Amino acid sequence: MKIRDYAILVSVIMIVAMMVIPLPPLLLDILIMINLSLALTIILVAMNTKEALEFSIFPTLLLLTTLFRLGLNVSTTRSILTNQTGGQVIETFGSFVVGGSAIIGFLVFLILVIIQFLVITKGSERVAEVAARFTLDSMPGKQMSIDADLGAGMISDQEARIRREKVGHEADFYGAMDGASKFVKGDAIAGIIITIINIIGGLLIGVIVHGLPVGEAAKLFTLLSIGDGLVSQIPALLISTAAGIVVTRAASEGNLGSDITRQLFAFPKMLYVVAVTLALFGFFTPINPFLVLPVAALVAYGGYRMQQALVAEEDDEKQVVKEGQEAETSKSPESVIDLLHVDAIEFEFGYGLIPIADKNQGGDLLDRVIMIRRQCAMELGIVVPVIRIRDNIQLSPNQYIIKIKGNRVASGEIMLNHYLAMSPGVDDESVEGIATVEPAFGMPALWVNEDMKEEAEMAGYAIVDPPSVVSTHLTEVIKRHAHELIGRQEVKSLVENIRENSPAVVEELIPNLMTIGEVQKVLMKLLKEKVSIRNLLNILEALADYSSQTKDTDVLTEYVRQSLSRQITLQYTNPNEPLQVITAGASLEKQFADSVHRTEQGSYLSIDPEASQTILQNITEQVSKLQQSGVQPVLLTSPAIRMYMRQFIERFAPELPVLSYNELEPDIEIQSVGIVNMGGVVNI
Repeated sequence: MKIRDYAILVSVIMIVAMMVIPLPPLLLDILIMINLSLALTIILVAMNTKEALEFSIFPTLLLLTTLFRLGLNVSTTRSILTNQTGGQVIETFGSFVVGGSAIIGFLVFLILVIIQFLVITKGSERVAEVAARFTLDSMPGKQMSIDADLGAGMISDQEARIRREKVGHEADFYGAMDGASKFVKGDAIAGIIITIINIIGGLLIGVIVHGLPVGEAAKLFTLLSIGDGLVSQIPALLISTAAGIVVTRAASEGNLGSDITRQLFAFPKMLYVVAVTLALFGFFTPINPFLVLPVAALVAYGGYRMQQALVAEEDDEKQVVKEGQEAETSKSPESVIDLLHVDAIEFEFGYGLIPIADKNQGGDLLDRVIMIRRQCAMELGIVVPVIRIRDNIQLSPNQYIIKIKGNRVASGEIMLNHYLAMSPGVDDESVEGIATVEPAFGMPALWVNEDMKEEAEMAGYAIVDPPSVVSTHLTEVIKRHAHELIGRQEVKSLVENIRENSPAVVEELIPNLMTIGEVQKVLMKLLKEKVSIRNLLNILEALADYSSQTKDTDVLTEYVRQSLSRQITLQYTNPNEPLQVITAGASLEKQFADSVHRTEQGSYLSIDPEASQTILQNITEQVSKLQQSGVQPVLLTSPAIRMYMRQFIERFAPELPVLSYNELEPDIEIQSVGIVNMGGVVNI
């Protein structure tokens, strides 16, 4: 046995000794406070249990506390009748609590006894009796349910054993509570009898033994008896209430406090009705409005706060349910199909760049993405799919990557708390920073801090903040790969949008002359050369005009480009300035015209490697000269070889525009700065 086991045994022996051994008033005060503390502890534990079996010792504890309280009654009665005192606690309850009035004290004591005996004790006894009866009656059914679950393989042998033990313990507990409730009832009756004995016996002893006057003896011993009754009945009332709480707990999901706040205030809007009712009492009854209105306002405010808390709790529950459903879905075989989905555009970044995407930290990347989609719709005429933004711990902290349909197409690194300074052409040695390359256009640049920012601006550097660097890079990547983002479904949506306002052209073209797939190929070729398809009606009109003559999408694309001549001209020219171009010479055009081979499947270009190398070298030389002089290079050819020329240089110089004479407006001024021939370049 452990020390605590001996302590319990000694405590029980001391309770019995209290009944036969006189105790000094100081010790009685200590024991009375222990009795009150024990009663408070028991009711608090009862309120915080979720089910009755968590407090299975309660029936035995109820017997011991009743015995302890009766032992205290015997000791205090002996002290009152012998020494005319029961200790400071009893005298305080007899004088201060009831105002020193024997009649008031007796009435208060009588009310406590009636509440305990007729209300709490009687109700607890009945509930315990019914609970015990129903628990015993339901035992066979519960045992059969456990056996059925075990036979079906729904539970293991160990789980079945635990459930059987729980059923047995429930039956024992409610049976014990049915008997223990009789202790509470008997304790209440004993309290009444002991108090009456103290009053009558004290009156006789005070008059006969101590020689006190009848009035003085009655007042003295009545107050002491009432004080003794109160200090014993209050703990008894608490323990009786605890017994009622334990036996009335059913279908509980938490402790008493959480159940009351969750169920009693499950409808916070009803508190508004209560508040209005109280306010009406203040206005239409003699009750002082200044007394009622603050209470009504407090109730209304409580309803508002509870309503907000309820909404937040429902959101949390929905999130938990959603996560649980997602977890269950991820375990099911059908969930594998979700893994096949590939996002059209993905933007992944390291943990160091989280501030640019987190709104709580001032990041505006999501807002910038919205503007990027709008910009692409205006400039390219396509609806950019939703851009998936996520962090990736596998990347370095300051790194980001851009994926198109699951494939990495671009990457970069930025430094937060720095600015990207791009050189105006002449570097300034006084501007110090970390050398880097601007990710969107590949220009040399520096990362400068806040202190160096103003000096770089004074030196003519273009200063860009990190979020702008990211958004610019993302925009250019989308433009560069726009042709990969437009599929048949996207084309169908665009065509249906045209059908609403111009149904005639759509009905003529699709599906009589071309399919959605063939229209998609034409649009992809246009976007690949950065030709906007926003004027889709004009494109469909051109296809309707020429698709009856040929089904070759390459040739149809050339016809469409010619119909968009005004748009293409404005795209590459500046107002009041001539268009500077590199012109394909006669020998170069003849070489291409002779190298085109036509078959039933279409035409293709076939040039020997030596000639290809010569052509590429001559074009590259001329393009480099124009770039060094700050002019955007444009290669101008005849309409017959434009698409073959584009196919030829696409792999080596994808950014070089290739235009034909028919794609430029007649009134535009063209200035040839060089002619590319097979034999070399002629500078003009």
